[in-house]
Amino acid sequence: MTAQFHPKDILLFGDAKATNNSTPQSCPEYFRWIHEDLKPWKHTGITNEMVEKAREKAHFRLIIVDGRLYMEKYKYVFQTRDVFTIWGILQLLKLYPGKVPDLDLMFMCHDPPLVQKSDYPDNTSVIPPLFHYCGDDLTYDIVFPDWSFWGWPEVNVSPWVKLSKELEQGNQRQKWMEREPFAYWKGNTYTGWARRDLAMCNSDDKLEWNARIHHLDWRKGFNDTDLASQCTHRYKIYVEGNAWSVSEKYILACDSMSLVVTPHYYDFFSRGLIPTVHYWPINEHNMCSSIKFAVDWGNNNTNKAQEIGRRGSEFIQKKLQMNLVYDYMLHLLTEYSKLFKYKPVITKNAVEVCSCLGKDTVKEYKELSKVKGPSEASPCIMDPPYDDHQLQALQNKKRNLTKQVEFWEADEHLS
Repeated sequence: MTAQFHPKDILLFGDAKATNNSTPQSCPEYFRWIHEDLKPWKHTGITNEMVEKAREKAHFRLIIVDGRLYMEKYKYVFQTRDVFTIWGILQLLKLYPGKVPDLDLMFMCHDPPLVQKSDYPDNTSVIPPLFHYCGDDLTYDIVFPDWSFWGWPEVNVSPWVKLSKELEQGNQRQKWMEREPFAYWKGNTYTGWARRDLAMCNSDDKLEWNARIHHLDWRKGFNDTDLASQCTHRYKIYVEGNAWSVSEKYILACDSMSLVVTPHYYDFFSRGLIPTVHYWPINEHNMCSSIKFAVDWGNNNTNKAQEIGRRGSEFIQKKLQMNLVYDYMLHLLTEYSKLFKYKPVITKNAVEVCSCLGKDTVKEYKELSKVKGPSEASPCIMDPPYDDHQLQALQNKKRNLTKQVEFWEADEHLS
C-alpha cells in the first residue's frame, strides 16, 4: 500500500478540547531537533520497505494500533534497557490516551548509533528509520529518551521522577563555596578511550590536575552509587563512554559547574545545552591541563562558575521534568507517524505488551514511575523547524564559545 496514511481520531496538540482550557506552554528549544532528526525522510516519506530494512539492526519492533502496544523482539538486550524503554511508552499511552498515533518502528538498545550516513550517499536511498538513545553527525539514528528515565535497577539508579527531586535536595546539603574546590568524576574508566585518558588526570604527589577521579568496578556492585550524595565538589566532569552516557543529566543537576569533555554524541536534550552558559567545555586533546585550567578559572571567578553551575542545574530541573520527557516522546512519535506511506498493522509475530510489574527492583521502579492517569494539561507546543540560517547561527555560537575557552587556556587567562 503506497497511499499516504493519515491517522484518524488523533487529537492535535493545538486542539483546545484536547485536555483542558489552560494555555499550553511552549516546549523547550531542544524539541526543535525532532524536525532535524526526521529530515532525511521529509521528501520520501517512510515506507514499509524502509522500516523492514531497519530490522537487521534492531533489538525489537514496536507497533501501536488504536492506542494498544505490540512488540516483536529480535535480539538479546543488555540488562533491562528494553524493559524500561517499553514501560515508558506504555506510560505515554496512559498519560495521553487517544493522542499517540498508529505507528510502526524499529528500536536499537546498544550504545553507539548504527545507521551510517556513508552507507546512504544517494539522497534517494532507502534510509532505514532506526530509533535509538543517541546520535552523532555521522549517523541517521532517531534519538529517543533512554531507559534510565524509568529506572536502571542493575546500578540502583531510581526513576527520574524520584531521583530528580533527590538531586535537588542533595544540592542544598552543601553550599557551593563549601564544596571541595576540585573536579569530581566517578564511573567505569574501562568504557571508552576518553575515560581511560581521564583516569590519567588523577592528581598524585608530582602533579596536581585539580581532578578527583574514582574508578567504579562494576563487578563489586553499586551500593555506594547514591547520586544525590555526590554533589560535594564545585566541579563535576562529564565524559562519554562507548557512546553518550546517561550520567549527563545527573552531573548537570548538581549545581556544580559541569566540565564536559568534547562530546561526539548527543541524546535528545543535550543539543539544547550551550557551552559557558550551561557547562564548561574541556578539550579532549589536552584533557588534564584543560580540567586544571577550568578549576583554576572557576576558583578565581567563583561567582561566574556558580552561575554556570546554576544554569546547568536549572536546565535539568525545569526543562527535563518528566512531563516534558513524555511531551518529547509524543511530539517525536506524532511527527514520525506523519511521514508514513502505509497503514501500520499488527504483524503476525507481534504480541501485545502488558503492564506487568515484574518483581523485586524492577517492580519497585515500575511502581515509582507509573503514570497515575491521563494528563490534565495539554502537551507543550513545539516550535517550527530551524531554518538554515538559524541552525548555522546556533552551531557557530557553540563553536565560537568553545574556541573562546580554548583561547583563554592557551593564554592562561584566568580573569
